[in-house]
Formats: sequence, C-alpha cells, structure tokens
Amino acid sequence: MKLSQLKLTTPYRELDSIFFDEVEPTPLKNPFLISASKDAAKLLGVDEDITKDENLVDIVNGTYKLEGSDTFAMCYAGHQFGHFVYRLGDGRAINLGKVNGQNLQLKGSGLTLYSRMGDGRAVLRSSIREYLMSEAMHGLGISTSRALALIGSETDVARQEREKGAIVLRLSPTWVRFGTFEYFNFRGDHDKVQKLADYVIDESFPHLKDEEGMYVKMYEEIVKNTATTIASWQSVGFNHGVMNTDNMSIDGRTIDYGPFAFLDDYESGYVCNHTDVDGRYSFKNQPGIAHWNLQKLAVALSSIVNHDRALKILEETFGSTYEKEYLSIMYKKMGIYERDEKDIELFKWMLGSLESATIDYTLFFRTLSHYDGDKKSILEMAVFQTPLSEWLDAYDERLKKESFSDKERHIQMLSVNPKYILKNHILQEAIEKAQEHDFTMIEELLVVALAPFDEHKELERLCKLAPIESKNIKLSCSS
Repeated sequence: MKLSQLKLTTPYRELDSIFFDEVEPTPLKNPFLISASKDAAKLLGVDEDITKDENLVDIVNGTYKLEGSDTFAMCYAGHQFGHFVYRLGDGRAINLGKVNGQNLQLKGSGLTLYSRMGDGRAVLRSSIREYLMSEAMHGLGISTSRALALIGSETDVARQEREKGAIVLRLSPTWVRFGTFEYFNFRGDHDKVQKLADYVIDESFPHLKDEEGMYVKMYEEIVKNTATTIASWQSVGFNHGVMNTDNMSIDGRTIDYGPFAFLDDYESGYVCNHTDVDGRYSFKNQPGIAHWNLQKLAVALSSIVNHDRALKILEETFGSTYEKEYLSIMYKKMGIYERDEKDIELFKWMLGSLESATIDYTLFFRTLSHYDGDKKSILEMAVFQTPLSEWLDAYDERLKKESFSDKERHIQMLSVNPKYILKNHILQEAIEKAQEHDFTMIEELLVVALAPFDEHKELERLCKLAPIESKNIKLSCSS
C-alpha cells in the first residue's frame, strides 16, 4: 500500500468540541522532501517506498488530504517550569487522523487557535533534530513518538534571525498529555475528565476497559510506563530539557523533542536548556520531576480517582519501578549478570568515578564492552585517570564472580551499549550542511539512528567525540 492510499479515522473528534479546534494546515512555499523513514512507514502498513509516493510532499505540506482526514488541533494546559498555564494546546501542530493505531500529526504546519504569540511554524534546524531524534530513540529501544517524513521550504520564519520553515510528519499511538487532563480539571469540567479517561483507556489501555476500578488501574499504568521511560533516559544519558506536564505523554512515551541532549562527558547536573536557569530539568533531576508531574496528574484525575489512593499508588510504584528498571539496564551495561548485594556500591562508585574522571559517557560504556583487563583503552579517554583506575581494580575483582567468558560478556554488553548516539555537535554539523541544501548527512544519521548498536564502518566518523568547545552545551527552546 502507498502512503497516499491510507484511510484515516478521527476518533478524537468524536469527543465534545471543547477538546479541539478545527483548523487547516497552512502550506509552506515551494516545499521539498528532505528525508523519510521507511522504518516508521511500516507502522502505518505502508509497504511501498514512501519516497517514491508522488503525493508525499503534499501530504506533509497539508495540500493533499488523505481519505478520512479531518484536521484539528488539541487543547491542553500544563505546568511549565513548575508554574501552571491554564491554556496551551497544539500551537504549531495539526492532527491529520489515525490509522493502524498511529495518530498522524504535522509539526510546523501553521497557526492554530492555541498558537498564542507564536507563528505556528517550525524552523529547519529544530525539525531536523526532532525528526532524527524520534527515530534514534526508537533505535535505542526507548518508547517514543516516531517521525515519518521531513520537508523543507523557501518560507521565511522569524526567530533570532530569518530561517527557513520545515514540517515534520510525526506519529504516536496517542497525543494526549498530562496537561490535557489538567485543562479540564482546572475548568471544573469533571464530566470531560471522565470522557477523556474513557478515550485514553480505549486508545492506550484497552485491556482495562470495563474493569472494576479501571481509572485507578489506568493511573497505575501511567506511573509504571513513565518510570520505565525515565529509567531508559537515564541509562543512555538523555536529557529531555523541557519536562513540563504538557510534554508528558499519557502512555509514558517520549514526545516533544525540543532542547534535548545526550551527555558528552558524564555530568550528572547537566542542564541542556539555557532557558532553564534554575536547573529544574537537569539530567539528575529527571526522575524527581517525573514523580512531581505524576503528582499533578493525580490532582487532575481526582474527580474520578481518589487522590489519596492515587498518591499511595505513586509512592509505592514509581520509585520501585524506576529503580528496578534503571539498575537492570545499568548492570547489563556494566556486564554484571549474576547479582551481588554489593553491586549497588560498585555501580555508585562507577558513576562517581566517571564524573571525577571527565570522560565521555557513551564511549566509556562502549569501550568497557571490549574490556579484557587492559586499562589503557579506557584510561586514555579520561582527563583524570586515578578515579577510574581505582574503580577498574574493583571491577576486575567483581568480574571474577561471573560465569560468562570475556567473549560472552562482550557480546551481551555490545547489545546494550550503543556505539552511535546523536550528540549535539553531530546534529549541528548535519544542520549546517542542510542549511546549504546538502542533506546527505541526515540520511547517514538516520542509518545509525535506527541501528545504533551495530558497526557501520563507512560511517565511523559519526561516533567521534565532541570537540571541547561543544561538550555539554546548552540549547534554546527554538533549537
């Protein structure tokens, strides 16, 4: 089937009109295809090469309407940097409809009722970042929205300087957010809260439908899913940058890629968003912020879920789920499979040593995946070697308790320690080339994004270390 042959439905529009606003996309001038993900297309049941679909650019530009599509923007509220904003919504995103369990949405497609002071547009650089990172997170095995296609244009967009507009066609099983519930709870529309919960159960938790206590069980699943996703973020060194409640998906997946970053040198307090002057959304704060956001969701659900019961679920479930998932991943990254009660001490020591040593987080684990007792390959990457040398002595002793051979351990570790992470300096290089109409690097990055654990000999340069001046830099919300 071709992309342009898809037949969409719009179940969200069956809710009351207050949930959304009818709006048509505003096309870009002289649009052109930059990249498309054939892997993401499979989610829609598209089995033909989407890059050969003559209607692809027009679909993304909003000038070709898929059968059944009835476009709209969704309304929601949210806590932004800890402060409640009662009305936000899709300010630059327009929903096309749903097929095969995926909701199609155009980002950067023009003004909506919820654009406030914005222009409804997305610039090329931010669109490249979202497109590639959506696919990269999937490649890493982390729950995420996906990106189907990216188009550029000759439309001028005003930011700090004039830039060119772009649109990403992105996919997600749901676009409902914590903030969607917050919006209706704030208004006192408790019947709408219940209707939204029924919709969310149908869309994201159908196994709970008509079960006794299904709203309570829904909240518990949201808590578990969110904790699991945050654990995955922390394990790969991903800093989201804007964990507002309106950027938290109700099914726990990663959405809304703005000023995100992967760690270069391990720095637990890293803040990737220069708007975040207080460091609220620093790397180390992400689990705590997720917990805080879930508290706000409990308030928003209080008309259908007893608040005290929700908080009890949160306290009993979030921390234990997060710790179990996070440590499980991290022990595998360390090559530890036969657990010892002292492993937690070795793990904490490792993180402290990484921070003291000043060493690239991703490269450390990838190199550790080949470790055979010779410290040189690891120590030569560190600015300060003593902390890591002392930790490696303890690590050598711990490995003696494992029954795996070195070869077996290496194979297992290489499957969980990626070689290719889309660091900001690499993305910036691709952006600068794209601004000169050279999109080859975007295609190369898409290859390694979808297979980050593999060896790509011809693309080896894409895992190079960040230059000193580019390490752990901060980005703007328009990045």
